[in-house]
Amino acid sequence: MNADIFVLHENPEWLPPFARAFEARGMAFQDWNLVERGIDLSMPPPEGVFYNRMSASSHTRGHRYSPELTSVVLAWLEDHGRRVVNGARALQLEVNKSAQLTRLAACGVSVPRTIAAVGVEQALEAVAAFAPDPVIVKPNRGGKGLGVKLHEDLSTLRELILGESLAPSVDGITLFQQYIRPLDGTITRAEFIGGRFHYAVKIDTTMGFELCPADVCAVEGGPPAPSFSIIDEIDPVFNARLERFLAVNGIEIAGIEFATGADGTPYVYDVNTNTYYNAAAEAVAGRDAPQALVDYLIVERNRTHGRLAA
Repeated sequence: MNADIFVLHENPEWLPPFARAFEARGMAFQDWNLVERGIDLSMPPPEGVFYNRMSASSHTRGHRYSPELTSVVLAWLEDHGRRVVNGARALQLEVNKSAQLTRLAACGVSVPRTIAAVGVEQALEAVAAFAPDPVIVKPNRGGKGLGVKLHEDLSTLRELILGESLAPSVDGITLFQQYIRPLDGTITRAEFIGGRFHYAVKIDTTMGFELCPADVCAVEGGPPAPSFSIIDEIDPVFNARLERFLAVNGIEIAGIEFATGADGTPYVYDVNTNTYYNAAAEAVAGRDAPQALVDYLIVERNRTHGRLAA
């Protein structure tokens, strides 16, 4: 029986770089758009490798229930023994930043102090716990940096909370987080393919925190996009901890964002399991992560199903 590669997603605009990479290898892929889809759970899934690219930001495109539908599909696939890249555990962390932080810490990775709160009084108590230091407020389930804001004026933040004017999270949980002021004004996003470090991207944060590296994330009429530049290595001890975190949690493809504080410690504050790549930065560096990712999927398809590469 032929075995295909299936891409599970909810946003076709993010597929072209991967489609070109498949085409470069003379291959096609099966497009499973999980916005509206029926799954006959009494039937076995097709043979193949299934790559989960579901995004925590799907609700911003009107696809509120795509992650929930994806969770059903992933359970169906995994219970039938199908090879899934970024399976159910990866999806659980994609849509839950609080869980990301606790599991990173369990693997020895430093994370900013964070308070998860539901309700006005709890939010005010969270702000008081950080005062007088600045606080980053973000939705527990977000994406693309949307709704992430640094508040240095805590009195204004309290007024926003009392007026219930903070950007809401789909799951109702708001995070109040210690601000790690980067030493050089940049944060770093380390990209992993097959659970191994591929490269990292230095990102200028002076224009804000909407840091999705994909070109389609640019907001029309918004501030200039932050600059992205590729670097080939990060601290090896830190990298080993990140790779252990990925292995423990069944994550194979990810972008992990961190800031290095004044004490020289890298603090991870976000994990993206549906990572995207910046074409301009790759062109300058002569890199092609979409091709590397597709090649990994092809290797997994051939390994799992005993087929020779096309």
